[in-house]
Amino acid sequence: MKTILKSVLLLFLLAFSLQSCEDQDDVESPAALQVNDFVWKGLNQFYLWQADVPNLADDRFNTQEALNSFLRGYAKQEDLFQDLLNKPISKFPKGQAIDRFSWIVDDYTVLEQELQGTSKNDGVDFRLSYKPGSSTDLVGYVRYIIPNSDASKKEIKRGDLFSGVNGTQLTVSNYQSLLAADSYTLNMVSYNGTTFESNGKTVSLVKTTLDENPIFINKVITSGSHKIGYLMYNGFYGNYDTQLNAAFAELKSQGITDFVLDLRYNGGGSIQTATRLASMITGQFTGQIFSKEKWNAKINEYYESEDPESLNNKFVDKIDGAAINSLNLTKIYILTTSGTASASELVINGLVPYISVVQIGETTVGKNVGSVTLYDSPTFGKSNRNPNHKYAMQPLVLKIVNAANFGEYTDGLKPTYEQLERISNLGVLGDSSEPLLNVAISQITGSGAKKAQNDKGVALKVFTDVKAMSGMRNQMFIEKAPEGLLRALK
Repeated sequence: MKTILKSVLLLFLLAFSLQSCEDQDDVESPAALQVNDFVWKGLNQFYLWQADVPNLADDRFNTQEALNSFLRGYAKQEDLFQDLLNKPISKFPKGQAIDRFSWIVDDYTVLEQELQGTSKNDGVDFRLSYKPGSSTDLVGYVRYIIPNSDASKKEIKRGDLFSGVNGTQLTVSNYQSLLAADSYTLNMVSYNGTTFESNGKTVSLVKTTLDENPIFINKVITSGSHKIGYLMYNGFYGNYDTQLNAAFAELKSQGITDFVLDLRYNGGGSIQTATRLASMITGQFTGQIFSKEKWNAKINEYYESEDPESLNNKFVDKIDGAAINSLNLTKIYILTTSGTASASELVINGLVPYISVVQIGETTVGKNVGSVTLYDSPTFGKSNRNPNHKYAMQPLVLKIVNAANFGEYTDGLKPTYEQLERISNLGVLGDSSEPLLNVAISQITGSGAKKAQNDKGVALKVFTDVKAMSGMRNQMFIEKAPEGLLRALK
């Protein structure tokens, strides 16, 4: 209901704001400029930092022809898109851009699938780090293998190391092209305590269309008088919300006394799913504010005057009419790494005003902004899309804060207890001796965590991971774009 209401409000807003170019000149943009025209108008309307980009100003172009003249300067739509994003400013170190997460794609079908956990994938989830002493050469380690993937049928597992593809050393300049191929061979290495050396092993992998169920592990660990629920959850994909609710039903039926939520490899996803997950963890706060959205000035001002409640995401007790299986917890332990992002961070930050959150692991990415999918259509939604192309944008359109109005964590959320992942001691996911989980269990039971974790083993400087490489798998987004709005009016 909230989505429909929000959509209707946006439609009325569009009716007023889009007149700026249309009323000035009825000239239609030439066919060759259709995508560029869509890019500019979509960002002018929705982009979070629209007011900070001079070329997106409402009065920047007096006529459609003036806009066309500007758009003709870009032969590539991707170049236009990048030039219209919020640029680096001097206060950011090394020219870091304010906007690190907006995307444009030339095939919205791929984008839609990625946001729901479907991708062309060989099944190896990995992290890339710099080799010791090098600023260019990379080494990768396997974090987990996706079930039913090509990799699940090969001799490759968590903790395996690789430094080359098809016989070529991975570097900061070639890793994307080498790993983007539909098939390739990984050159495996071993660590001898000082350097990485080839062990002569190779693993050939083929990418297929793969659906990744984000519920990777769901179990109960008994330790003394404690029955500890453990859920490893790797992506906020809305089409798995019913299965997520079922997973909580299993934990609830076993009478767990404590709960560990493992988000260490979760790059984020749906804001709606994050709200539902927080509601499953709690249950005693139904109807109260979980998070608040802050859009650009044009949209935010309209919402605040017409229906300020549309800016709030509230704890719920149902999913499409079905009751949520809530644990009614007052304390939770959440595992994180430097790959934990967006909707994962939203869950942590959104729960803090209500229950005790003990974060274990590494500082998170620091993504406190959300996006929406924009299509080339009259309302920037799915209906009546331009049949001449399949471009779509995933620009940042909102900042998100918790019920206490805190959302300033662009440097990441810092753990209560730091525990780094070491390639020499990764452990088995879901096993009580695995370093991050072991710290959580020790905090729950009061026993000492096993040593040789923070002070032993090789520490590598992180470069990126497979989800950040994709970009589309490292998003926090509104589940439905403003296009559903027209349907609500019919």
